[in-house]
Amino acid sequence: MRAANGHPEPYHVRFWSVGNENYTSWEMGAQTIQEWGPFVAETVKMIGRADRDAILLAAALTDEEWTSSLLKHAGNGLNMVSIHGYWDALHAEDHPSAYADCMMRTNEPEASILATESIIEKAGFKGRMGIAFDEWNLRGWHHPRQDSGFTDEEIKARDRNDINASYTMADAIFSACFLNACMRHADTVKMANIAPLVNTRGPLYVHPKGIVKRTTFHTLAMYANLLGPQVGKAIVTSEPFNSGERSVAAVDAIATCDISQKNWRIVLVNCHPSAAVSCTFTLSGKPVNGKLHATVLAGDSTDAYNDVGHPDRVTPQELELEFVDGVCKLSPHSITVVNIN
Repeated sequence: MRAANGHPEPYHVRFWSVGNENYTSWEMGAQTIQEWGPFVAETVKMIGRADRDAILLAAALTDEEWTSSLLKHAGNGLNMVSIHGYWDALHAEDHPSAYADCMMRTNEPEASILATESIIEKAGFKGRMGIAFDEWNLRGWHHPRQDSGFTDEEIKARDRNDINASYTMADAIFSACFLNACMRHADTVKMANIAPLVNTRGPLYVHPKGIVKRTTFHTLAMYANLLGPQVGKAIVTSEPFNSGERSVAAVDAIATCDISQKNWRIVLVNCHPSAAVSCTFTLSGKPVNGKLHATVLAGDSTDAYNDVGHPDRVTPQELELEFVDGVCKLSPHSITVVNIN
């Protein structure tokens, strides 16, 4: 079939995931806890016979009963368990949460990672089993459904996912905090795939005359292109950012470096919507001083977004960031990558 469609040679697909959210009723392949583990075990056995080098995943949850059963039956044949996360659920009603509400959820991805790591450890697979956060985004997809099927109006409603105004600095900052959490657990989190990639909730919006790079695109591009290949140990303390009865750390950070550990790329994320936060930074116990090259992503408001008419309203800026006795100022709702050589 592949050859008949113009590609005689194999694509060399390395990663194979068994199922997709099979724990939910909306999936055609939905199964019970008792069914899922044995099904995956048989599936990975057959894939392994076809390709011994295949990297195998299977749909899991941060639910101990589901994932423990999966690992009991199929753990020896898997490389990773797959977990998903959307923290602003919009499938029924499309009313994206405000900036502060989104920030109050920035610590939830790490909670999911920690819970999954705990399940893996209890099952006896610590150090042998990875985590694939292979479907994630701040905003869930808007796709209202009825048991009897989709109506014309419900199908039309899904076009609301393409509204560029939905993807603001809240999405950019949340994505940075998500990636920081994954990098803090780089020994277990082996992949993290934003979903989808194009249009709907994706970081790219493609239209007949070109492309809009949404705020999340710039976050992903900064992390992909500006950081070092190694994650260093970073101790981060911060004043809280409060909203109602909830609070999160105002500043999140991650430290990366090259293999020599001489060239560092530090990510400093200020979640506060309106306050420029003073940040004290030390490296190996010594305060950083002087003007350092930095790349900063910060909109003119928390609700700033890019669209067809204004594709560059939110873009990264190159500047010199001044540190005095280790102290610098972080712009409100911003992501800053600092170069220290």
